[in-house]
Amino acid sequence: MVIESYISELLYRYNCVVVPSFGAFLTQKSSARINDITNTFFAPAKSISFNEQLSSNDGLLVSYIAEAEKTSFEDILSKIEGVTKIWKSKLNAGEKLSLKNIGLLWVNSEGRIQFQPFYEVNYLTSSFGLTSFKSIPVTREVLKEEVEAIEEKIPFIISPEKREKTSFRPYLKYAAIILLAISVGFTGYQVFNNGMQSQQVVREDVKKEIDRQIQEATFFNTKPLELPTVNVDAVSTSEAKINNAAKHHIVAGAFRVKANADRKIESLQNKGYKAAYYGTNAYGLHMVTYDRFVDPKEALSELRRIKRTESKDAWLLSEK
Repeated sequence: MVIESYISELLYRYNCVVVPSFGAFLTQKSSARINDITNTFFAPAKSISFNEQLSSNDGLLVSYIAEAEKTSFEDILSKIEGVTKIWKSKLNAGEKLSLKNIGLLWVNSEGRIQFQPFYEVNYLTSSFGLTSFKSIPVTREVLKEEVEAIEEKIPFIISPEKREKTSFRPYLKYAAIILLAISVGFTGYQVFNNGMQSQQVVREDVKKEIDRQIQEATFFNTKPLELPTVNVDAVSTSEAKINNAAKHHIVAGAFRVKANADRKIESLQNKGYKAAYYGTNAYGLHMVTYDRFVDPKEALSELRRIKRTESKDAWLLSEK
């Protein structure tokens, strides 16, 4: 008769299984855990311990075996006592007693029985089928998520602001002069003698400065003007002509992530604006507009109202 197999079966259902004249095996529920060294995940389980002081027969083990073996209670109790005598003799002889699926027992130098449980079997029935597993540590890139979250609250807008006198290179002075001259309607003004080559240098320096200071895009040496603005790409090497039939857009913001631009459009439309997606600019930013106008006076009037009631960062973009 293999007593340990019956003990193992009872541990699934009871928290205490007493082996008469030997000791008791106790179980206690333990939570799921992670081994930080091996990165191993363990499901909730029943931890097993042994107490040699609890050796009085409570009838649980004997009755269970008697019913399974179809034998009398007294006969099974006698057999269990015979087995426990063999166990004790092995332990007193300095041998280690291994009980399958339960644990390892031995006697220490002080003559007390020590117990080391085995972990092959999880006696917690609610964790049936859940085995331990190892997982490779995951390194997440949170920088992109943080940038998208900040961008959604504070959209990146290319708008004229007053620049610091010592923070820009001479090329940006020429770019500011060109953009200001085109915005107020000056035509025929040629700044660079080498034409397209110098213009390309200006665009590259502007882009580098914007990448370095993402929230700063200043191209004017004066206070913000409520005048039509154009992209650097629109500068002509000969002269810039303003088309009287140009459409004027009130820009709400420019976003690096297209999904943020779509959410901005939906938010403005819910407020009653004729918001739309304008497209991407030279820096790859997705532009969103409040509304568009044919008449520049109407556009300027609506821009002032939006700056006053909605957002002071709104600005006007005139198409050529």
